[in-house]
Amino acid sequence: MTCHVHGFLPYFYVPCPSGLDDGNGGVADFFDHLQRRMRDSDGSPGTQLHKIELVQRTNIYGFVPKHTQQQYLRITCSSPNSMNNAKRILESGFTFGQSYGIQFATFESNLPFVMRFMVDTKMTGVNWIELPARKWRLRTAATAISRSQLECDINYLDLISHAPEGAWSDIAPLRVLSFDIECAGRKGIFPEANIDPVIQIAAVVTVQGEPAPVIRTVFSLRSCAHIVGAQVLCFEEEREMLQAFGDFFRIVDPDVVIGYNIFNFDFPYLLDRATAISARNFSFLGRINESLTRAKDTTFSSKAYGTRESKSLNLEGRIIFDILQVMQRDHKLRSYSLNSVSAHFLGEQKEDVPHSIITDLFNGNDETRRRLAVYCLKVPRMTARIVLSLCRTRICRSA
Repeated sequence: MTCHVHGFLPYFYVPCPSGLDDGNGGVADFFDHLQRRMRDSDGSPGTQLHKIELVQRTNIYGFVPKHTQQQYLRITCSSPNSMNNAKRILESGFTFGQSYGIQFATFESNLPFVMRFMVDTKMTGVNWIELPARKWRLRTAATAISRSQLECDINYLDLISHAPEGAWSDIAPLRVLSFDIECAGRKGIFPEANIDPVIQIAAVVTVQGEPAPVIRTVFSLRSCAHIVGAQVLCFEEEREMLQAFGDFFRIVDPDVVIGYNIFNFDFPYLLDRATAISARNFSFLGRINESLTRAKDTTFSSKAYGTRESKSLNLEGRIIFDILQVMQRDHKLRSYSLNSVSAHFLGEQKEDVPHSIITDLFNGNDETRRRLAVYCLKVPRMTARIVLSLCRTRICRSA
């Protein structure tokens, strides 16, 4: 289900200048001056401010006597971009009335818009949201923009967020897709998406709460011998294989996508390879119909973890869970290879196929490609079991 929530606007606070109050129209003048400055700064003729109101708040910075409140201006903007514009103007020096060039301190202006929405509506991650009867409107097929079975509109004030307690503590049976790819690289050269083909894709689909996978599928370029307990789909053309996997991905419609190093390798490689061979229907992998999935460079920095370069993906409506990043962030291990992680958490390892022979296995026959497919299929199954092991460990610790 896709729910379009309307009416919520971003806002932030600034200390109220002395002498400014509603009684003499000072707030209205402040609104007009700031609106004019915002329009002049980016040339936008539209309304960027929604309203400004006087509120009483307590500053938590430094020592403040208990229950002491001061006057602040709550500045509500029409969009996150307009809020950033207003913040920049106020912090750099804002002139109005008899005052000249005041550099305002802003409060809660760096809070991400989605986080602001979740805090105000008391939402937590993956909790149940109720849409009361007669408060929402169902969209028709002509106006729907997602692949969801149901799509509706509602005002944010009508949403009911249930705390994850008691009867509301259970989660829905999430569909989880785990996958892995194999590429036919050249001797001594790391695979390059503009040159080296994707030769196999293995996918395992599990449903939260079910003891075994519901789907085990291998997409193979060229013929491949049968694998017991799995579906093997063979293709003569790589473009046809990628498009079939894209269709499979959309039909399965996973809530969670997991893998090992899928942020920095599998997903970017598939997307780049689809572009290189003109598999045009492949890259729409999110739940929004016209949203093209892209991989972008991103950098994360913190005192605890240092600086790490990675990729970010827009996969609307789906959670991406990269086991490698979780291992590097939360666990100190001698090695972060999948075999080492599996040995640590599951007490077992997969049959290792050296990268140097992958292309040879692919260029062999049905049986050598079957050996490669069995290896490829074990990776997504193993990552799914590692996630389950991590979840059980955390549940036991919290019990």
